[in-house]
Amino acid sequence: MTDAKKILFLAAAAALIAGSSLAAEPSALTQPVATPAVTAFTQPPLPYAPAALAPFISAEVLQYHYASHQKGALDTLNKLVTGKSEAGRALEEIIKTASPGPLFNAAAQVWNHTFYWNSLKPNGGGEPSGALAEAIKRDFGSYAQFREQFAKAATSLFGSGWAWLVLENGKLKIVQTSNADNPMCHGQTALLVLDVWEHAYYIDYRNGRAKYVDAAIDHLINWDFASANLARSVKQP
Repeated sequence: MTDAKKILFLAAAAALIAGSSLAAEPSALTQPVATPAVTAFTQPPLPYAPAALAPFISAEVLQYHYASHQKGALDTLNKLVTGKSEAGRALEEIIKTASPGPLFNAAAQVWNHTFYWNSLKPNGGGEPSGALAEAIKRDFGSYAQFREQFAKAATSLFGSGWAWLVLENGKLKIVQTSNADNPMCHGQTALLVLDVWEHAYYIDYRNGRAKYVDAAIDHLINWDFASANLARSVKQP
């Protein structure tokens, strides 16, 4: 074959290959498919700056509590629901329907902590007003009696858990729950909560849980939040 014929042959072959599937882009089946990361649940921001509750709860405690403990529960929750039907459900639905175990614990701890952040506020505490004050007087006798019972519930709970003000069958009650347990699992509506897991106060108060409880009740309780929850509950059919 002459050099001229070789050149023509190679050119023709190149053109044939260029127009064939051999020179086409690799098929979609051979390419890695980029799957966007889907986060089923996200962590709401704190309703105040980390230092806003000082000196009663330090910025160190709040940042560690929020960024480590609640975030850890959130990460666990998202791992557990990935690729499952729970990923499309409301957090409350998971809490109400999940069996005791890791999924329930993670979902409830995310919800409980968000409720706790909102149960506190800078320059809070003292006595409530309006309909909530009237309900407390009706169901506990006085604010002083309520305060005594709520503080006792928070300080006497053995181990880790939560002290709640709830609405049940039209009446206010103080209840304790252990670990991740939540009033909605017992037909109760949460109005207010105080976290008494040790990580909520140990850096600031060491083992002085009672001092933390007193400081939170007298200086941080968000009665506006509790009142809004009561009003919303009363309006529900």
